[in-house]
Amino acid sequence: MGALSALGTDVAAHLTGVRAGVVPFRPLAGLLGSASPHAHRPGAWIETRAALTHRKWSPVTMAALQVAREAISAADWSSDQLREAALVVGTSRGNAAGWLGPWPGRRPFKLMSASNTIHSEPAAAISIEFGITGPNHVLASGCSAGLDAVGVAMMMVRAGLAPRALAVAVDLPLVPLLLDNYAQSGLLAESFTLDPYAPGSHGFIPGEGAAAIAMDGSCPGNVELVHYSCNADARDPVGIPADGGLTPALLAAAIKHTGVPSAVCPHATGTAVQAKADPAVFRKSFTIMPTLHLLKPFTGHTIGASGLLESVILAAFLREGKLPPNLPGRHAPDGMSLPDSELPFSGLAVKLSHGMGGHNALLAIATGSHA
Repeated sequence: MGALSALGTDVAAHLTGVRAGVVPFRPLAGLLGSASPHAHRPGAWIETRAALTHRKWSPVTMAALQVAREAISAADWSSDQLREAALVVGTSRGNAAGWLGPWPGRRPFKLMSASNTIHSEPAAAISIEFGITGPNHVLASGCSAGLDAVGVAMMMVRAGLAPRALAVAVDLPLVPLLLDNYAQSGLLAESFTLDPYAPGSHGFIPGEGAAAIAMDGSCPGNVELVHYSCNADARDPVGIPADGGLTPALLAAAIKHTGVPSAVCPHATGTAVQAKADPAVFRKSFTIMPTLHLLKPFTGHTIGASGLLESVILAAFLREGKLPPNLPGRHAPDGMSLPDSELPFSGLAVKLSHGMGGHNALLAIATGSHA
């Protein structure tokens, strides 16, 4: 696996950050300047800006390459194994960073100007840099894109289209024009404390992030990706239905296929509608409530990267036989639990993502005897 966000530059740093209760939110003035209309708002950005600044590839592509490199190295794939792999990249905002406005300190090659604006450039760069010639796809299903990238990669391996696959997700949404759009829609938080289910919760904290998972159907481990599915609410172009929409149907199908999960990592962005929708989904879906594990309070909302980034963090804890802790003092919906310490775990956990327009995605991860 690979991970990159305000928490750190690799998977180990993300585990350390979550365990230490690190909250990397800072005023956006530190990134955009004090004259920005968003200067007072919280954000979470990747500290190592030089790693994102390259004359050939865009900043988004550089983030994608970094997590892909970490995942490939951890998988120890040979050049022949890489050549046969499938590649699926998920992103919501694609190459907006560095295209909608200049990237500070970057002097791009003119020859690459067109490439740097194409949202599929990260996939092209990964295939070129690592010699991946198998099936290649880019998904842009909003905030569900990262989880969808994992799911499509899983389906390719299971269908025999490729013996192994690399799923990557990336978004660098701290761009003035994008932040303007989010603010106009009333989606951005003012508070630096992200407490998604607290009364009055009304906005998300935007963050930069990227993540990758290298999967091989012939090499099962102590943690496995066992189920993926998605559906659409078909109700609203912007919001998520406050009653949970069709996410309960998604969970019901997954439970029938894999069994009842003991832990759920929900979307939990901090917006007002999500604060209502998530508990509604859980009450409709479970007789015995699973524990809830919220990861955006550590990373911010990394938009299309969020589903994969949070899956990587969750899977890294599961690999150690643990569930990630929540930050202390966060509000739990009535009848539900947000444990603020690591819990021993062996069983089934579920990650949920929801994209604007009502695209719901689910990934089930198993460990121990369940795997």
